[in-house]
Amino acid sequence: MDSSIGIPFTRFKFGVEAVIGLVPVVGDFVGLVLSSYVLIEAHRVGASKSVKRRMRRNMIIDFVGGLLPVVGDAFDAIYKANTRNTALLRTYLEQQLAVEPTPPPFPWKTLIGLSILLALFTGGLTLIL
Repeated sequence: MDSSIGIPFTRFKFGVEAVIGLVPVVGDFVGLVLSSYVLIEAHRVGASKSVKRRMRRNMIIDFVGGLLPVVGDAFDAIYKANTRNTALLRTYLEQQLAVEPTPPPFPWKTLIGLSILLALFTGGLTLIL
């Protein structure tokens, strides 16, 4: 949405959302609706409230900035709210995957119980034989 079209001989890329934003008001609204996909995916994977709040803030800044006459379209091409939101979600997911769950405690009670049971069984066999 933000970086699919490159300008030849430059590093600058803009996306379909910037092109859609050329249509006054309606284009910016359509861009806002399309931007909500990343927010929906963030909600689906269980992103924290603060991550989703920052994503909504980026979407609102992009929408309001795109409404500005003349400079709004340039702002839309430069601000890249979808890229920012994708980076936020990626960072959140990487942090979640980096946290390893604590290993379960060693089952000492089971080990001691089985040892006692084995000792009683072995002792009983020795008395019988």
